[in-house]
Amino acid sequence: MTEPQLSLQLYTVRDALAEDLDGTLARVSRLGFRNVEAFGAVQRATELADAFARYDLSSPTMHAALVTDANRVPAPVDEAVFDAAGQLGARIVIDPMVDPVLWAAPDDVALTAERLNDAAALAASRGIRVGYHNHSHEFHHEFDGVSAYEYFVSLLDDKVVLELDAYWAAVGKQDVAALATRLGTRLVALHVKDGSIDADPFRADSAGPIDLGQVAAGTGAVPLGDVLDAAQSLEFAVVEYDEFAGDVFSGIEASVQYLSNRGVR
Repeated sequence: MTEPQLSLQLYTVRDALAEDLDGTLARVSRLGFRNVEAFGAVQRATELADAFARYDLSSPTMHAALVTDANRVPAPVDEAVFDAAGQLGARIVIDPMVDPVLWAAPDDVALTAERLNDAAALAASRGIRVGYHNHSHEFHHEFDGVSAYEYFVSLLDDKVVLELDAYWAAVGKQDVAALATRLGTRLVALHVKDGSIDADPFRADSAGPIDLGQVAAGTGAVPLGDVLDAAQSLEFAVVEYDEFAGDVFSGIEASVQYLSNRGVR
C-alpha cells in the first residue's frame, strides 16, 4: 500500500479565497497542508502559482473541465488547461463533473470515455495524467447490471486515473470500499468527505435545496476507514467539503486530525 499525501480541494474555502487569497492560503498552510487541489485555475494560473509559492504550497492535482465546455456540452479539449497545469506544476488534471444527462445512455457514456481518452493522449505529451472525479449521478443508471460509472471506467485508456469522492459514491448507494477495491491501481486520489448519505440532490425527484449534512471525516455515515484501507494505490487523500455548517476551517482541521491519526500527513 502506498502512503497518500494530504491535500485540500480549494473549493472548500472558495468564499474565503474570493475575499482574501493570501490570508486564506496562509491559514491553509498553517493547518499543515503542503498540497492543495486547485480549481478554476485556467484564467488565473499565474496568480495562483505566485500565491502558492509564497505559502510553500503545491498543486500536484487540479480540477478543470476536459470533455465538456462551460455549459457542460461535449467539446474538444482546451489545451489552455494543460498550459495552466504546467504553470502550477500539476501532474494530474481531473475533470470534476460531466453533466448528469450524459450518464443515462451507454452511447453518451462511451463518448465521455472517448473524449477523456483523447485528453489523456494530449496530456501525456506534456508529462501530465488526466482523471475523473465522480458525484452520485454516475451511479443512477445501470447497463446490464453494471453502473454507468463502472461501465465508463471499463472504457478508459490505462493512462486515465480516477479520483473517487467517497461521500458522493455513498450517496449513490455504493459499497464504497468494495468499489475502491475494484478500481484498483487506477484509483490514485480520494476525496475524504463525510456526512449524511440519505438525500441525493442529483436525483430527478429532488425538490428544493437539500442540506447535504457534511461533517468532519470519521463522524458521518461514510465508511472512510474501510475505503482508505481498500484504496491500495492512493497518492493523495484530499479533504473537501461541498458545504459545511459552521466554521469551515474548524471542519478542515478536524478532518486533518482524522487523517493524521491514520498516518496521512
